[in-house]
Amino acid sequence: MQISTKFTIAIHLLAAVDYFGKDQKVTSDFLASSIGSNPVIIRNIMSDLRNAGIIEIKRGTGGIEITKPLEQITFYDVYEAVEKNKEDLFRFHENPSPLCPVGRNIHAALDGELIEVQKEFEDCLKKHRLSAVISNLRSEIGKGN
Repeated sequence: MQISTKFTIAIHLLAAVDYFGKDQKVTSDFLASSIGSNPVIIRNIMSDLRNAGIIEIKRGTGGIEITKPLEQITFYDVYEAVEKNKEDLFRFHENPSPLCPVGRNIHAALDGELIEVQKEFEDCLKKHRLSAVISNLRSEIGKGN
């Protein structure tokens, strides 16, 4: 599958912005510390989320804000914003043998199935919302974790 860590980093980033943003300025350095990643990677993901209209980045003393209600942000919105290789979720092996009947025909036999699986995957992402993650996170934090 072609899903990178950008998706889960973006969800973590949004959760941290929601959790901490009301009480303090949330910066890329702060987020990098929470996520355990390089601030440059965080800034690139923030840029993707900003371009998708999910966050607003206020220069200087402003920090980061989520621009939509959490229940309106789906996993698919985040996936669309940050994943660059989403056209082909499954990477096909490059050199099946044209001399083998399986190798010669595997693309024709499998490509349609993979397209259907990818569509189902994307439809499933549309059913999950950032608000559920935030609710689960607050519940876990409330347990003292």
